[in-house]
Amino acid sequence: MHFLMEKTRIPISRIFAIILLIVILFSDSKWEQILFISNVYFLVGCILVGIGSLGRLWCSLYIAGYKNSVLVTFGPYSMTRNPLYFFSLLGAVGVGLATETLVIPFVILVLFLGYYPTVIRSEERRLLKLHGKKFEAYGRNTPTFFPKLSLLEEPLTYTVNTKIFRKNIFGALWFIWLMGIMEIIEAFHEAGVLPIYLRIY
Repeated sequence: MHFLMEKTRIPISRIFAIILLIVILFSDSKWEQILFISNVYFLVGCILVGIGSLGRLWCSLYIAGYKNSVLVTFGPYSMTRNPLYFFSLLGAVGVGLATETLVIPFVILVLFLGYYPTVIRSEERRLLKLHGKKFEAYGRNTPTFFPKLSLLEEPLTYTVNTKIFRKNIFGALWFIWLMGIMEIIEAFHEAGVLPIYLRIY
């Protein structure tokens, strides 16, 4: 069951993203009537997307070529056991805020909290089987999700599988692609090309 959740993590995440994108296609923000608030939402969204994308790139750098075979405990993985999910959450909520609504980022947060904790527990059970006492020690000293900055540890040099890292770059930046798509959708709304059926807060 838990292995199945790991295997279906990406497809399920994509399904959620597609459903939300469809909602965004035919909806608009009620906050647009208050320009200051809508601009603040968009700015905070851009900041979170930037942090999330850079964080995912940082994570990809450290696990490129090492996933499962080696227990990575440096860089972002020295501050939290699940930095990729942490930065993904920041990026996803950032994309939600960039819609200039509160409902969409709230839905994203609820979906994440409802699904990903189980995925994290499943992955950690697998890592415990793979790495045994080394993972136990790592788990005792490193937070599960929220980073502890004082634990940051980075080597002076680090060997990376460049082919895998190159492939991971595109996945790490998909929040930025979504921001671009949403700007195009907004332009279509303003031009009257896409109808608006729903106005949400």
